[in-house]
Amino acid sequence: MCRLFGLFSGFPSYHFPLDIANRFRKEFAKRDRMVFVCSDPADHERTDREVPIMRGCFEEIGLSFARYDVIDDRIEPVRAAQWISEATCIHLMGGHPGLQRQYLRETGLDTALRRSSAALLGVSAGAINMAVHSLDTKESLEPYEGLGLVGITVKPHFDPQNLELVSTLKGISYKLPIHAMEDNSAIFIAGEDLSFIGSIYRVDKGEIMPAASSSAIR
Repeated sequence: MCRLFGLFSGFPSYHFPLDIANRFRKEFAKRDRMVFVCSDPADHERTDREVPIMRGCFEEIGLSFARYDVIDDRIEPVRAAQWISEATCIHLMGGHPGLQRQYLRETGLDTALRRSSAALLGVSAGAINMAVHSLDTKESLEPYEGLGLVGITVKPHFDPQNLELVSTLKGISYKLPIHAMEDNSAIFIAGEDLSFIGSIYRVDKGEIMPAASSSAIR
C-alpha cells in the first residue's frame, strides 16, 4: 500500500469541507496514533492552542485516534523519533516554514519523517516543507531544500485576486512549477496518484491555470 501524503492550505473556519472529510474517513479506518509536529519548537503557547483545534476538526467528523502526541522542544529528539516511527498519521503544523525546517534538520527528525510509513499531512508551513524544493515567498523568492517527501511545490493561502502575488509566482515559475492553493483545498498523493480538492492553480513558465488531477512525479 502506498504511503499517503496530504497537503493543505488551511481551514479558517476550523472545519473540514465535506470532500476532504470524506477522504479522511476513507483513509483512516485505522487510527492508532496521531503525532503533531510543531512549526516553532519554542512557541509552546501556539502549539498548545492549535493542536486541540486540529484534533477537534478530526473528532467532529468521527475520526478519533487512540493516542495523540505533540512534538516540540519539550520532547527529547530520540523520543520524538520513536513516536514518529509508531504513528498512524503525522501532522506537520502550520506557522513558520523556516523555523520548522531548521528544527527538523537539527534534531534529525527530518530523517525520521522520511523513514516513516505513516500518512503524513501538512498544513500551510507543513505543506510547504514537504516538497523537494520548498518556497516561502514571505521570506525569499528563492526555493530552498525541503523534506523531499513530495515532488510538488505549493503556495498556501493563495488569493487569485492578489495581482502582486500572482505576478511574483509567475516569475518564480520559470525556475519551477508551483501549485497555488486557496484555503479549504487539498492535494492528496499516494504513489503515482495525484488528486485535488478545492481551488488549486498550477503556475508554470509564467502561465497560471486551474490544476487537474494527474500522475504524481515523486
